[in-house]
Amino acid sequence: MPDPSPVDAGQQATPVELTASDGFVLGATLFGPPPDAGIRRAAVLCPGGGVPARVYRRFASWLGARGLPVLTFDYRGIGRSKSAKPRGFDAAFEDWSDQDCAAAIAWLRTSYPRAELTGIAHSIGGLILAGAPGAKQIERFLLVGVHTAYHRDYHVRWRLPMTVMWHGVMPALCGVFGYFPGHALRIGEDLPATFAMQWASRRTPDFQPGNPRLAACIARGGELQGRALALTFTDDGFATARGARRVLERLSGIAAEHRVIAPREAGMKKIGHFGFFRPSAGEALWRPVGDWLAA
Repeated sequence: MPDPSPVDAGQQATPVELTASDGFVLGATLFGPPPDAGIRRAAVLCPGGGVPARVYRRFASWLGARGLPVLTFDYRGIGRSKSAKPRGFDAAFEDWSDQDCAAAIAWLRTSYPRAELTGIAHSIGGLILAGAPGAKQIERFLLVGVHTAYHRDYHVRWRLPMTVMWHGVMPALCGVFGYFPGHALRIGEDLPATFAMQWASRRTPDFQPGNPRLAACIARGGELQGRALALTFTDDGFATARGARRVLERLSGIAAEHRVIAPREAGMKKIGHFGFFRPSAGEALWRPVGDWLAA
C-alpha cells in the first residue's frame, strides 16, 4: 500500500485497558490493525518519563496506517492512568518498567501471538522498556532521543539551567507539594514524587545503589538480544549522543545503529526532544524509520 501522509494518516484507534500484575489499571490505545493471529509484526511504544501517550498518537497512527499495530499506554500517575490526587501518589521508575511496561508487552504478545515484536521508546523510556520483564520477546528496537537522566550528559548549552531545574527546583517542589507540579509550571505532566526524586538525585553515571528492584530492571537490559536503531538530534538538550551511547552500553547484547541527525539534514529548523513525533518530521524522518521497521 502507498505510504499515508503524516498528517492524514489513518485514525483507526481503539481504547484498551491494561492490568498490571499488581492490579493497577492503565489507559492504553491500539493504533492500526486489530488483534489477529495472522499479523506478522506488532509494536509497543513506551513514552518518556512523565510524557502522556497522546504525544505519540500521530506517529503511532501513521505506523498503524502502514499496517503495523502500535500499542501506546500511559504509565501509572500519567495521562489516562493518572491518579485523582497526585499528592502522595507513589510510582517509581521500576513500577513503570516491571509493572506497567511489562503489562503492555504481555497484552501485545497475547493479542498478536505470531508477530515479531518491536519496541519503540522515547527518552528515559528506552531504559524503562529494556528493564521490563518480557522485553526479551522483542526483536527490534527503535530508540528515539534516549538518555539516562545523568546531568553531565545534558547538552552543554542548556546544562546549567536544566541542572538547576531538574536537580534543584524539582526536589524542592516535591517536598512542598508531595509531587512535581509540571502541569502548573507548563513544562509537562505532574510527576509522582518518587520518580521525580529518583531523577533529581542522580549524581553519578550509575543508578541508585541499594534499590534491588531498580538494579534488576537495569540488569535485564543487558540480557536483551536483537537489533536497534537509535536516533539522536543535535539540538536535543536532554538526549545527547553521549547520553544515548550510555544507554546503548547498557544494552550490550543488542546490535545497534546510532544515527546523529542535525535539523538541517532533515530540512527542519529544529527537532529537539519532541520534534521527531510531530507531523512536520514525517517526510524526512518517519519514512526512513518506517522502512527500517518494515524491512
